[in-house]
Amino acid sequence: MAKKKNDATEYPLEEAEITYQPITETIEKNYMPYVMTVIISRAIPEIDGFKPSHRKLLYTMYKMGLLTGPRTKSANVVGQTMRLHPHGDAAIYETMVRLTRGNEALLHPFVDSKGSFGKQYSKNMAYAASRYTEVKLDSFCNELFRGIDKNAVDLVPNYDNTMQEPTLLPTTFPNILISPNLGIAVGMASSICSFNLAEICDGTIALLKNPNTSVDRLLDIVRAPDFSGGGLLIYDREKMRKIYETGVGAVKLRAKYAYDKQNNSIDILEIPYSASIESIMDKITDLVKGGRLKEVADLRDAIDLNGFKLTLDLRRGVDPDKLMQKLYRLTDLEDNFDCNFNVLIDGMPRQLGVLELLKEWIRFRVTCYRRELQFDLGKKHDKLHLLLGLAAILIDIDKAIRIIRTTERDADVVPNLMAGFSLSKTQAEYIADIKLRNLNREYITNRVTEIEAIQKEIAELEALLADEIKLKGAIAEQLREIKKKYGKPRKTLLVDENDIVKVDDDELFEENYAARFIMTKEGYFKKITVQSLRGNDEQKLKEGDRILFSEDLDNKCELVFFTDKAQLYRARATDFDPVKASALGDYLPTKLNMEENEHPILMKALYSYDPSHNFVFIFENGKGVRIPADRYQVKTTRRRQTAVFSGASPIVAAVYEDSPRDLLLIDSQKRKLLIKTSLIPIKSTRTSTGVALMTLKPKQRVVDVEFNFDAKPVTAFEKCRKTKVPSAGVLPRE
Repeated sequence: MAKKKNDATEYPLEEAEITYQPITETIEKNYMPYVMTVIISRAIPEIDGFKPSHRKLLYTMYKMGLLTGPRTKSANVVGQTMRLHPHGDAAIYETMVRLTRGNEALLHPFVDSKGSFGKQYSKNMAYAASRYTEVKLDSFCNELFRGIDKNAVDLVPNYDNTMQEPTLLPTTFPNILISPNLGIAVGMASSICSFNLAEICDGTIALLKNPNTSVDRLLDIVRAPDFSGGGLLIYDREKMRKIYETGVGAVKLRAKYAYDKQNNSIDILEIPYSASIESIMDKITDLVKGGRLKEVADLRDAIDLNGFKLTLDLRRGVDPDKLMQKLYRLTDLEDNFDCNFNVLIDGMPRQLGVLELLKEWIRFRVTCYRRELQFDLGKKHDKLHLLLGLAAILIDIDKAIRIIRTTERDADVVPNLMAGFSLSKTQAEYIADIKLRNLNREYITNRVTEIEAIQKEIAELEALLADEIKLKGAIAEQLREIKKKYGKPRKTLLVDENDIVKVDDDELFEENYAARFIMTKEGYFKKITVQSLRGNDEQKLKEGDRILFSEDLDNKCELVFFTDKAQLYRARATDFDPVKASALGDYLPTKLNMEENEHPILMKALYSYDPSHNFVFIFENGKGVRIPADRYQVKTTRRRQTAVFSGASPIVAAVYEDSPRDLLLIDSQKRKLLIKTSLIPIKSTRTSTGVALMTLKPKQRVVDVEFNFDAKPVTAFEKCRKTKVPSAGVLPRE
């Protein structure tokens, strides 16, 4: 029961009518129209290289006379654009900003601007309000609108049916590959990089001459993208081929820099198109504060009227080239531009490579140019028709004058002329509109002499329209003129990938110094610098603990740790912070995330896995085995390896052997056996159980192995030495 508001009367709720609809139908009717609107009318560019917002803005400026007239306030253009593009003024102005010369986002800007329009390479450098800035169309836009008034493209009503707007602009060059475009639609996105205008013109001309031009041939002409921000492009022909074929891939860009020796500073002059100066400065600042970039003393934004500049002041003795290699790895000074060439072709989104895009543009341009020529041909025919009518009255001008003069009603002048000279209505109206002073032989003769020239022009136009080769030849000639007039040298320089000096990460990121590496039996690890050892070399250890391994190396080695669970853990020396001798150090099971009740039994610092060196493993059952060191080398960066030795018997000790050394095996009855490691066979299989080394009685086992005889000379156990295995242990004298 429900109660009506402000009414005490109660009444039963009517049973609601429920309509069931399949989810597929809901998506088709409610969601798909939205999806297609975003794809077609907002985010994805068409073959002319523009999204609707760009096209409407530029066409509005064209109709305002800004192609030849003086600049006007940006606010005026924004207001006029709303007649075609019913969006907020901020959205329209942001669209304009990107097209301006001042913003530097385009290799060939479409808008000649005056005032502050921000910069493409800066997120924080804001543009001025539209009331302060002025704009007009750049002369380059002549190539966008050539033929637009000659029916080159379709015109459709705007959103309120008060004026006409073009569906596409009849660009005389492949603007789709000249102007970069980024857009995110629903379920798809578009990311088109810019190319050099001169190269694209040459590549298009080659395709016009030979439609079967291969991708390899196109790559020879149009080598790679070209960005307004300049920089360096790491060139890989195979990766570039993929982009040209499929429209998908990535190009790697690097900043361009110069070293100022006098001031000991690096000036970064150009950065990747996809990076911003703020993100680079923030990252460098974080690295300096975190102690990972000690080479930089200061950095500052040095942008001025001369253009972009980011200056890094260096500390004394820093190698600038090595520092830049480090910055390329750690910051956006090296960045990728991801290509995804999604373009609307005949209203449908398609993913095309550079080669297919140029072919589609040629098809589009041929259609536009053909329509333009047909428009001109129609005008020529109309003019010829009028002149032929004028030539008809040249035979008897007096008769024409007499017909006009003697006709009593104005409406009868045209019919009487038509009857008197066998003229069409259009011809008769044209003659009737000629001033009386011009109805003389001289005027008419001068006009009639144009007939022959017009007939010749008509024949040429008809021949051009009838011959596809001539038509494409005319388009190629237009492209040559555009290249000559607007072509520029490449801004983004190409660097072959094979010419890039590859520096090992160890050399770039690890600070190197001499250090002593210590591991105790209880699993504690210390990295102590040589400088720290000079003051105190007395090691603090946990009660009952002792040092198992100690080596003096440097900070660039790799550390391997074998555990009693037959696992191996890898770490870099730089993973551990240096400590003093008076500290206990890092507890390895925690530091390396070992399993529960797992403990390290061997530590070794390595620079390489020498196959002539071995790892020696001694088990409780008296067996032992030697495994070559290179059996533990891996190509991946994994930190843990399992089943690194046999688990058939518990492990007692593990030793690294770079040359034959003495091992003292001690069993549970305190018998001792001294042998050389060279007596132990080498096995290539890591999980080999080995061979018997010490003869044990039932219920006996090996409980310890000594291999570090610094404190207790090996001569004390010479009576325990055996030269063959297996051998029984000896009870040595005290």
